[in-house]
Amino acid sequence: MELAREIVPGASEVGLLTNLSDPKAAPQARELEAAGRKLEVDVTSSDANRPEDIESALQVLASRRVGVVIVLQSSLLLSNSQQIAALALAKRLPTSYGYREHVVAGGLASYGVDLNWCWHRAASFVDKILHGARPGSTIREAPRHSVSGGSDSGDVGSVDERIR
Repeated sequence: MELAREIVPGASEVGLLTNLSDPKAAPQARELEAAGRKLEVDVTSSDANRPEDIESALQVLASRRVGVVIVLQSSLLLSNSQQIAALALAKRLPTSYGYREHVVAGGLASYGVDLNWCWHRAASFVDKILHGARPGSTIREAPRHSVSGGSDSGDVGSVDERIR
């Protein structure tokens, strides 16, 4: 929520692009809605559970004239990041993402775990197990490496240009 508020400081309504069929999405949405209440910001959700739902879900948020959109961290939304970035740009919706990969695909800004780092860490655990370590003996850890990123693509434009 903080990154979204930094992108568009005066936003009184924040949109959430959700994918509630993904088990990771509902807890994220609840946390963001609670943060919105605490910050006295209206939060509007629009759900996309299939790739063909994404355009209409973003249209709902554009019609509500939300100041900024937060795209939740879900497999469907990540795998359709290019489509989301292109549609958000066309609908002039500034977007904040939880994965850097969305920005690489053309999105505006992200702050979250570095998936490449997570995949490399996972590979190290697989290597240990393949070399005889018992799976239960490996240390569980939460991602400690996060990254922030912003689009520097010339066709994205500034945030001010996107919200006019």
